[in-house]
Amino acid sequence: MPKRFDDAEEKKPKAITSYTIKLDDAQMKKLQAACAAKHWETAEVPYARFAFKGPKVNVTAYTSGKVVVAGKETEEFVQNVIEAEVTGAPKLGYDEVLHPDWFEPHAGLDESGKGDLFGPVVAATVIAEGDAVRSWLAAGVRDSKTIVDAQILKLDDLIRATPGVVVEVRHLDMAEYNRTMLQPFASLNRLLAQHHADALDAALQKKWVPRGLLDQFSKEPLVQRVMKKKGLERFDLQMRTKAEEDPVVAAASIVARAEFVRLMHALSREFGDKLQKGAGALAKAQASLLIEKLGARSLGHFAKLHFRTCYEVVAAAGKLAELPLKEPKEKTEWKR
Repeated sequence: MPKRFDDAEEKKPKAITSYTIKLDDAQMKKLQAACAAKHWETAEVPYARFAFKGPKVNVTAYTSGKVVVAGKETEEFVQNVIEAEVTGAPKLGYDEVLHPDWFEPHAGLDESGKGDLFGPVVAATVIAEGDAVRSWLAAGVRDSKTIVDAQILKLDDLIRATPGVVVEVRHLDMAEYNRTMLQPFASLNRLLAQHHADALDAALQKKWVPRGLLDQFSKEPLVQRVMKKKGLERFDLQMRTKAEEDPVVAAASIVARAEFVRLMHALSREFGDKLQKGAGALAKAQASLLIEKLGARSLGHFAKLHFRTCYEVVAAAGKLAELPLKEPKEKTEWKR
């Protein structure tokens, strides 16, 4: 019996609709010139060096050097412009040749919320291999920092629904988080290491894999130390910066960010307004407003009280008697 047309269509590989690449300054200039030559509409995008909107593809080049291409004609643009005119190196479609380790069974670990004044810190572990990774690459799974919240939630659903994949997340509610972090000698990195180790341990109990990759957040092997206490010495956990280049780590970054977004939505509903992300001037102003509206003691239900910003807004409001925070010592944070 001849194959039905629609059956054959279903077996075709999905076209790639999203692609990310890192370019140097000279390559960025070539890309900008190539897009400008097409007379495409320019767009304003936060943290972007430039952005163009084509008929069926959008191109955004960030100040970090990362370029994101998205749209129905992503493959054509990458092959005919980026690879042909900018880099001169064909890579699209060669992931399994260039990065065979991406497709082997392994765990990816990442976190979200560490630098945000409001909301908890979330750690996520994802275990995947082969077909799952291929489907995620086609769907645009990449570092969560380059994806808007609405798309993050959709990709999180996709990742969790992928057959054979294991997902685990760990976090504390804000009350428990602040009780933990206001203890003497408390360390955010050690707490995060515990979250990562707990999520990884739970994931490995569901599906064992021999190795994993962690997006590095500390010079010290903190997660490995907790794993040793759990009897997981035989698991090989590597860590490096920019580990989200691995699609399974990228998936973990999306899962962690999606969970953080959901938790922030819940806290925002309780507050009565959308809570600001980050820990800059807008978040600080909102913390001051929160104290005026709900009182200083309520701050711990929404914010990380060990942040210097919390001490500053409580002190400025004259409320240290109500919420006796100690002035944090200046710290030199490890930079990725």
